[in-house]
Amino acid sequence: MHKFWANSLLRSRYLLAIVAGLLWTAAFPNIDIAGFAWVAPGFMLASALGTGGSERFRIGYVAGLTHYLTMLYWLLLIPYRWQGLPLGPGLGWLALGAFLALFPAGWVWLVTPAPSRPESASAERPRATASEGLGGVLPRNWFLRLGWALSGAAAWVAWEMVLARIFGGFPWDLLGVSQFRMTPLIQISSVTGVYGLSFLAVWVSLSLVSAGIMVIQRPTARSVWVGEVFLPVITVAALFNLGFRQMRNAEPHGRLLNVTLVQPSIPQTLIWDPSKDDDRFQELMRLSEQALTNQTDVLMWPEAAVPKLLRYDKETFEAVTNLAGAHHVWVIVGSDDAARHPSSSDPESADYFNASFLISPQGELVERYVKRNLVIFGEYVPLRRWLPFLKYLTPIEGGFTPGISAVPFYLKSLQVKTQVLICFEDIFPHLARAEAEPDIDLLVNLTNDGWFGEGAAQWQQAASGLFRAVENHLPLVRCANNGLTCWVDSRGVLREVFRDERGSVYGKGFLTAAIPLLPKGVPHTLTFYTRHGDWFGWSCIGIAGLILVRSFTSASSMRQSPGW
Repeated sequence: MHKFWANSLLRSRYLLAIVAGLLWTAAFPNIDIAGFAWVAPGFMLASALGTGGSERFRIGYVAGLTHYLTMLYWLLLIPYRWQGLPLGPGLGWLALGAFLALFPAGWVWLVTPAPSRPESASAERPRATASEGLGGVLPRNWFLRLGWALSGAAAWVAWEMVLARIFGGFPWDLLGVSQFRMTPLIQISSVTGVYGLSFLAVWVSLSLVSAGIMVIQRPTARSVWVGEVFLPVITVAALFNLGFRQMRNAEPHGRLLNVTLVQPSIPQTLIWDPSKDDDRFQELMRLSEQALTNQTDVLMWPEAAVPKLLRYDKETFEAVTNLAGAHHVWVIVGSDDAARHPSSSDPESADYFNASFLISPQGELVERYVKRNLVIFGEYVPLRRWLPFLKYLTPIEGGFTPGISAVPFYLKSLQVKTQVLICFEDIFPHLARAEAEPDIDLLVNLTNDGWFGEGAAQWQQAASGLFRAVENHLPLVRCANNGLTCWVDSRGVLREVFRDERGSVYGKGFLTAAIPLLPKGVPHTLTFYTRHGDWFGWSCIGIAGLILVRSFTSASSMRQSPGW
């Protein structure tokens, strides 16, 4: 038994991969040790050094699967049960984790240096351990090692870019998001997007691997590792300095917008129970009346706060519009919506939408925005026509239709224009960037994370959304069902977070905040990222493509060489 543990587990590359995946998860909320993001990618890659292509892929897959299953544990908190078991959430958790793990597996396969010569197929050759594979795998030329580290960081950004777009996209907890508390450093996002932070972390991590290998190759040379980490460390220090200077040169603010955010903390089981619609709506109205005893300009309710269709239920519509008129405030609410299906002869056939509405102080419904990026299995079931059994894995009965375009909300009497992002739309860099026009004063996120109880999902989404403020130099206001209701300034500082009487971010109540805006009529200065988009990310995709071509070319050459 002792021999088994010593040889098969303690010296196993897969154990190292699991540790790497756990370190990667620990860099994000709620563990939130940001420094782990600077070592986890290198640790993952180091566990695969000296192995062949298929084993590199498997090692990366184990690390990625460990990370995604532990990071997304809150999917198991969805209160949807089959015979008392979280069958649907559990299968979704496993399926999503298994799919996402393909990306870091591909990265490890692509970036890990191949063995210097083909491995012997002889069964008598002992299996290499992780420590035995660290020497002799990188070039002796410093410039080539630097190029390897930089190209590895570019390849990481490339798969994050793909992840943000494939099958609708799921850019949840991109590596750079882990640095959300490093306010000076994250200012680089206004140029590169959050992907610049991911690039830096991976570059440093791979440079540490290179430094470790140099120590192994030249153990008697003093400070041999310094040359490997000097350039990335200097770069990070310079970016910190530039970030401090950028924060000191903030745009002047000429007015304050008083915003009241209501957090009703409605359990998801009640949202799914139509018999409780009236009770939860009355509770929402009670909280709003209490909140409006404070002086405010705008009242906000979270995603899906209104239990019935706002435009079609007369009592609901009158209650909301009368609330706005009686207190003479602008109201932004989240509610489902519907429209008759134009291609159907059935009068009952309709498209349903996850929407938000703007109501004027005169009690008029002014504008509507429909969510464009829908949550798979949460707001629609893929392949429903061909795989009908999938509907049993989700609590939703029908599904939503995505919106077509952004619709800014213009609060005319306040001369304020905002763009609403519903649910997890605030984690998509390119989505928010496309709507950050010069006349937009702030971004608004209405979300419902009540699906996930009191888990880490709320903090993780808020950390991702924070980067939309930095990337576009716009304040971001978040109104959530059960956390995090808060606001972030244009430099990415989390200014105020709602907490209930117990100090919990998940409870019910309201937050009134004064959001600083530019003087009326003064457009905000567009950042480099807002103007040019994901130029950095697309460049990294180009570099990754070249690495991929070179990898296949090298593999083909080795197969054709004598003795392969």
